[in-house]
Amino acid sequence: MKDEIVRKELLDLLRGGKAHMSFEEVVNNFPLNMINDKAPNMPYAPWHILEHMRRAQKDILLFILDPDYVSPPWPKDFFPSPSEKTDQQGWELIVQGFLADRGELEKIVRDRTTDLFAPLAHAHEYNIFREIILTADHTAYHIGEIAFMRQTMKAWPPDDVLYDATG
Repeated sequence: MKDEIVRKELLDLLRGGKAHMSFEEVVNNFPLNMINDKAPNMPYAPWHILEHMRRAQKDILLFILDPDYVSPPWPKDFFPSPSEKTDQQGWELIVQGFLADRGELEKIVRDRTTDLFAPLAHAHEYNIFREIILTADHTAYHIGEIAFMRQTMKAWPPDDVLYDATG
């Protein structure tokens, strides 16, 4: 019974939407003509943050799955260059990649044969429970960041009553 509760709560954390916006809410209807724009006093555009989220989540997924995996250098390889730009296809690939990797993490959590609290064979100080919490925490932080970027950039749909950017 406790195991089911823990797994459900981890899945809810990965998906968001309880105490904070979900990934889907923050990217839904994002104006594609603004994905390369930078909010005031920000070195990155929304797509940069989205790509950072994707890279970090992928890094954690690979760390869980592959005992021979070596993380790329931090922070250089976790962010695209602030001068890089993307297009609609690039944005959509990032969103799809993030969701696919989140789906893989969810699969790990749903697998009842997965011992969430056992030390990872290649990193005894870590376990899957910790890595899922880390992923959810990191994602929530950047969802908030993108939400505020959208607010300052007036990039919410005008009829969105929760995030009305007209006021």
